[in-house]
Amino acid sequence: MPLKFFRCLIAVSCLSLAVNPALYARDPEDAAKQSAKASKVFQEIMSAPDKAIPASVLDKAQCIAVFPQVLKAGFIIGGRGGRGVASCRVENGWSDPAYFDLKGGSFGLQIGAQATDFVLLFMNHDGMKSLLKNKFEMGGDASVAAGPVGRQAGASTDLVLDAQILSYSRSKGLFAGLELKGAVVSLDDSDMESAYGAEVKAEDVLTGKKTGLAAVKVYPNTLTRYSKRKS
Repeated sequence: MPLKFFRCLIAVSCLSLAVNPALYARDPEDAAKQSAKASKVFQEIMSAPDKAIPASVLDKAQCIAVFPQVLKAGFIIGGRGGRGVASCRVENGWSDPAYFDLKGGSFGLQIGAQATDFVLLFMNHDGMKSLLKNKFEMGGDASVAAGPVGRQAGASTDLVLDAQILSYSRSKGLFAGLELKGAVVSLDDSDMESAYGAEVKAEDVLTGKKTGLAAVKVYPNTLTRYSKRKS
């Protein structure tokens, strides 16, 4: 059989791991690793001033979520899946991270696989409320628009004021706004339990009522470096 066919089978198998978090082998340090990965991605994106998220936009965000290396793969039926963390503004800065999965599907003639980093900015109270739920659909339960980058911010005032969520993607080194509709964000119960214990809700963490070990704070500490505005 063609080599491309086998490569696609491998890609789809890898995607199933990303889409189904129950298939991951967990360890006690997994929550800290996810926070560190998100921190690294965010720092890399913000290190390019002319292409990064504008400070004027970042300072208006109520919550920020980062999903590193979301895998998109397909052979006729495609999909994407990955894990990430989110933090919201609290009285003394940024909350400890809550853990989420990002999933989505697509149909059509497609082949191949690609890993992409996603950054989601929740710009207002309505956007934040969608994140506090256990599950919501981008563009369905919450409106989403492509976020401005670099010098685009000056021409995007209405977009920033009206959007519930601004979305960004980085693939193959290129960072840009992306209208990420159809993706579903849901709570990662396993990582939440690893970080905070059983039956802890996203709302408890993102509003600052529940905190975790020092090892998971690397992501909110990174956000504080780039946006210190209090809630």
